[in-house]
Amino acid sequence: MSLSRTLTPAPDYPDVGNPDLLDRIPLDADVVLDVGCHKGALGAAYRLRNPRARVLGVDHMPEAVRVAAGRLSEVACIDIESDPLPFEVPDGYDCIIYGDVLEHLRDPWRIMREHAKLLSPRGVMLICVPNAAHWSVPLRLINGTFDYEDQGVLDRTHLRWFTLATMEKALAQTGLQACDVTPRTFDQKGAETAADLLKDVLPAMGLSRENFLARSAPMQFIWRARKTPAQPIAIRSTMLKPFAAVSDIRVIYPMRALKTDPSVSVQVGDIDTFPQPSERQPAICVLHRPLLVGDEGVAVFRHLMQRGFLVVTEFDDLPDFMPQLRDERLMNFRAAHAVQTSTPVLAEALRQQNPEVAIFPNGISELRPIVNFMTPGSVTLFFGALNRTVDWQPYMPVLNAAAAALGAQLQFQVVYDQAFFDALETPHKSFTPLCDHRTYMSLLAQSEISFMPLLDSAFNRAKSDLKYIEAASARVVPLASPTVYGDSIEDGVTGLIFRSESDLYEKIIRLVTAPGLGITIGNAARQSVAQARMDAYGVADRVAWYRSLLDRREELTRAIYDRVPELAP
Repeated sequence: MSLSRTLTPAPDYPDVGNPDLLDRIPLDADVVLDVGCHKGALGAAYRLRNPRARVLGVDHMPEAVRVAAGRLSEVACIDIESDPLPFEVPDGYDCIIYGDVLEHLRDPWRIMREHAKLLSPRGVMLICVPNAAHWSVPLRLINGTFDYEDQGVLDRTHLRWFTLATMEKALAQTGLQACDVTPRTFDQKGAETAADLLKDVLPAMGLSRENFLARSAPMQFIWRARKTPAQPIAIRSTMLKPFAAVSDIRVIYPMRALKTDPSVSVQVGDIDTFPQPSERQPAICVLHRPLLVGDEGVAVFRHLMQRGFLVVTEFDDLPDFMPQLRDERLMNFRAAHAVQTSTPVLAEALRQQNPEVAIFPNGISELRPIVNFMTPGSVTLFFGALNRTVDWQPYMPVLNAAAAALGAQLQFQVVYDQAFFDALETPHKSFTPLCDHRTYMSLLAQSEISFMPLLDSAFNRAKSDLKYIEAASARVVPLASPTVYGDSIEDGVTGLIFRSESDLYEKIIRLVTAPGLGITIGNAARQSVAQARMDAYGVADRVAWYRSLLDRREELTRAIYDRVPELAP
């Protein structure tokens, strides 16, 4: 998308954001500038992940800017090479993005130098440029052709060309330091065919097949550079086989969030697949819900510590109610440098075995697009939970009474719990077996009410309010018991709390017969989560805690030896 007024008309680029750029915008940025924002698709997608961010955009095409104005915080229609940026950003930009832009400018090096001065101290410059060394270019030259196209490496509006070496040099001249570079390859087979055709030429040029492919297979490269690079650290995490949302919420989404910090390298996998830590890049290994007992447990921790890892145990259940975790030989918590969990109740219980405990409340990775309250005269009640039979059984007569009174006006969407589904005495119900988290959230988002019963017990009081924030993020009305949810929901504002069977019945009737009430509550709930419960808002705290653990490694290791003498060298 050209930002300078050339004689060649700019093509109408697709209205989609680059997903690889999206995943690299610092998730905790306060101010983001998208240079060449087009219609604002990238910034709109980012705002679903970080609603508090101020996302600004500039582009030279008025028709695109009009669309972007409804998606971003502020937009301006300017020529970036001749007009000053019109925004007031006194503390600097936390991220400036050039997504397929620099190659369209007459003097991209000047623009980069000027904009680098506008970055905040933690600011990141994020750049996606086509690869002038792409395998298709030398093949065309060999064939005597250099035909321009509407899009791609030979886009007819490109004015400048970049390779890995020239972009690294350009960044250095801005005073920024490159943090990393990521290839975007779309035709690996084509690159390998080109390497085969050039197999006799490459050795004469001092190139191996592997070097040629690394240089020429990517169609684009994404660069991240910073003013003040931080000490690189690595976060490695194991993960249980995905079950319900446990792995997504506690591992996959938080690790994706951490990855947006250019100083943090992340990997999810098995222990033996993790690279060796180094002095240049110290590493933390997070063990997701392990069960490590006795000598075998000691052996796992010894292996990780000897390799140089600082070890953190991730656990979000109350150990007292799990027989396997009552074994006095349990090493899960005592042999770790630290423990992370999701609620204060869990933290208090886990501190009995390890005083170094951090609380990272469950969050939402991104807001769901709003798709509910679209069918007049019909409201869907969603229930999806594991092992909640004792919690919902007392309320099943009420649900059936409401279903009988409302008929087709009240639909039910049930995930996983076959017994709950079978107990519903209505034909207006649908069932989905245990599914992945994306499917779960899609079904939830299509509903209007989320039913969340929890009886008052020590086990339930240790649970998190995850189901509340999931429902609220999709504008689904939380209909919940006071246990756990009473601390999160403002009754009548961001959800409805029921305290008896009759109270539940009355609130279901109100929500079905007055859908405007549900929309109002759902919107308020969504706004509450958007402002306080996104993964974006916990990135800085997580990174700071991990860095503090590495700074205190010797102290924390000595504490392990005191708790588990058999681990001492």
